[in-house]
Amino acid sequence: MRDCLDFYIDGAWVQPTPGSRRLDVVNPATEQVSGQVALGTAGDAVRAVEAAARAFPAWAATPLAERLDILAKVTALYESRLDEIARAISLEMGAPLERLAKPAQARAGLGHFKTALSLAKTYAFERRQGTTLVVKEPVGVASLITPWNWPLNQIACKVAPALAAGCAMVLKPSEFAPYSARILAEIIHEAGVPAGVFNMVFGDGAEIGPALSSHPLVDMVSLTGSNAAGSSVMREGAATIKKVSLELGGKSANIICDSADFKKAMGHAVKAMMGNTGQSCNAPSRLFVPAHRLEEAENQAAELCARIRVGDPLDPETVMGPIANARQFDKVRRMIRIGMEEGARLVCGGPERPEGLDRGYFVRPTVFSRVTDAMTIMREEIFGPVLAMRGYTDLDDAVAGANDCVYGLSGYVYAGDLDEARAVARRLRTGMVHLNGALSHPGGPFGGIRQSGVGREWGEAGFEEFLESKTLFGSEAKEQADA
Repeated sequence: MRDCLDFYIDGAWVQPTPGSRRLDVVNPATEQVSGQVALGTAGDAVRAVEAAARAFPAWAATPLAERLDILAKVTALYESRLDEIARAISLEMGAPLERLAKPAQARAGLGHFKTALSLAKTYAFERRQGTTLVVKEPVGVASLITPWNWPLNQIACKVAPALAAGCAMVLKPSEFAPYSARILAEIIHEAGVPAGVFNMVFGDGAEIGPALSSHPLVDMVSLTGSNAAGSSVMREGAATIKKVSLELGGKSANIICDSADFKKAMGHAVKAMMGNTGQSCNAPSRLFVPAHRLEEAENQAAELCARIRVGDPLDPETVMGPIANARQFDKVRRMIRIGMEEGARLVCGGPERPEGLDRGYFVRPTVFSRVTDAMTIMREEIFGPVLAMRGYTDLDDAVAGANDCVYGLSGYVYAGDLDEARAVARRLRTGMVHLNGALSHPGGPFGGIRQSGVGREWGEAGFEEFLESKTLFGSEAKEQADA
């Protein structure tokens, strides 16, 4: 049993305030309780915010070289505990240990620390424009609210740049994935991050989220989560005009051009959708294929899904683990049933557990075809291994269908050459596009438009979210500038 019953506030592990509750943490592969997590109150959130506010001035004034020395220690300690972090992620949210938790989930977090460290070493914190000096300064106290689907990836892409920029922060990780966050807090403590610069409280977002979003000492809120949570953050922060960065939902379209290597493109489409059991905000959940190849696409999708081994995350042969929690498990199966009721063709999968898996939140890799753009499974984010596919008459039809969506997080284009892929990508109303199977890169901006969010994470763009510009007019005498 693992327990996360205390919070990290002002450089120490402290007990929750009276009135806190406890939540069982359930292993999604077995449905057995693996530990407990304390759910803090608004009072705990306020304690953490106040600690961050006290620590901010000194940390912001700390020379960059000293901040980066500490960040380098955090990065090294993270790397030394990589296997432990991967095991924690696998236990708390079900990612297959050898095929996902180690090589992708845990390493993604490490990548963000390395990226922030590298960027901050060369970033121009002062830039001259004639006689004007533009200075980049830390935004202040940041509330960081993160989800359960890529726990350390989402935490690290906020914590790493915030530390490098000189911000103080309060992290509220998902209560469904507390173990990996606890390890990171231990790492930050061991690395010597000054007391109060990093604080962590667990809790129900509906209960403590408003305190973290509305407190007058909080300067910025960075949230990765649902659209409902994003709306709440914007409302709660509005009274004090906070800076807000939101990475929200997605319903990303994947367009396979007629010129593409079709077998290769379909292999990528299924693999990218079913990876992480479909629990990725940028998953390519809507697939557009040439209408005359729809039957071929259906056959290939069924064959590819049949090869996906679903099961125990600790089995090195497992490709797809369980849905991360019971609430999401119920939602995914309900959405599959809705797809069937609305008349989409079920190519493979379905709402039942895979054969031989009677316990655990396991779902079959599911593919629907002959869908319309009006169907629920083409419009609402499912966040599970469910692919919806339709044929298109020409690229204008495909692009129109792809853009017929309230979201705009990511997109995918597979074509015979990069020129064609780029041309189609430029027509998509989305924050990112993957060309011909390209993976995400920690140096590139990650984020979306419309109801997929505000702002960007990752790389220099993510780093700058934690900075503000101060303009010093006349910082250089005119005669000096003219010399």
